[in-house]
Amino acid sequence: MKYTLFLALGALAVTAMAAPPTYKVITKIKIGGAPRWDYVYVDSANHRLYVAHSGANSVEVIDTAADKVVATIPDTAGVHGIAVANDLGKGFTSNGTSNNVTIFDLKTSKATGSVNTGQNPDSIIYEPVTHRVFTFNGKSKDSTVFDAKTGEIVSASLALGGKPEFCQVDGKGHVFVNMEDKNEIVEINAKDATVMKRYSIAPCDSPSGLAIDPKKGVLFSVCDGKTMIVSDPVAGKVLATPAIGSGVDGVAFDDGYAFSANGGDGNITMVGETSPGKYEPVATIATQRGARTVGADQKVHKLYLPAAEYGPAPAPKDGKAGRPQALPDSFEIIVVGR
Repeated sequence: MKYTLFLALGALAVTAMAAPPTYKVITKIKIGGAPRWDYVYVDSANHRLYVAHSGANSVEVIDTAADKVVATIPDTAGVHGIAVANDLGKGFTSNGTSNNVTIFDLKTSKATGSVNTGQNPDSIIYEPVTHRVFTFNGKSKDSTVFDAKTGEIVSASLALGGKPEFCQVDGKGHVFVNMEDKNEIVEINAKDATVMKRYSIAPCDSPSGLAIDPKKGVLFSVCDGKTMIVSDPVAGKVLATPAIGSGVDGVAFDDGYAFSANGGDGNITMVGETSPGKYEPVATIATQRGARTVGADQKVHKLYLPAAEYGPAPAPKDGKAGRPQALPDSFEIIVVGR
């Protein structure tokens, strides 16, 4: 009887792990304007979504309780990313064209200052232990580090040995960043503003988006070639290589699952831990062509993906297929939830 009970309990455990929650598109938020964008940042505490609207050189501020745009932060030339320091009441945008960061007030969404960075600041993040902001500068292949309270530069050019892409923090004073041209992850000691480790995430090719499981500390990198890399930064090793869709640029983590935004296929690959240490695709969620970056609200289990409507593909020319163009004023946010 004990053996039978053990088998029954084991079967129940497997069944529970094999039944992920169902996500689907639940609404769309109209923004309009030039349909060019980059990252989004979800501020769950204040019900805000910040959208890098590079086509308008601005950041759109959306009230996620009402699903509408409530403010715009202008003059963020070539904006790529947004970071938020709720404990300081401040936000930060990485402006890739003007090579600086705009500092803004979280309550008013008004700019309060700026900080110069390296060349083409791409991703940006706030490290809460040291109260520092890190920008990852694609063209100068370095990081600019400054004090979030004062704006004082800590390191104008922390050399990274390659082209950085997206980044994450673990809440323990460590910053992680994908290295696009090296197929590796670099770990930074935020207190010392130094590179403390780097490790290969082969067979990843050109890693872009990066997400973290805040409880387990596992990292999820999305790569060209329809591959996600799950890695352990402590051990510095790859744990799994689940298959995802094409045209991916972003990945988010919510409630035990990683979600890759597959802009080429117009869907999301949902990856979960199907058994201890084994990560596999568990669902495919239809979204929209071009929706390639994503942010997660881990409190209400919603995903936000910038997107646009596309017209029909033009006729082939010289034997090459034409690419469909985004329709004017069609910029929007796709909201995926349970």
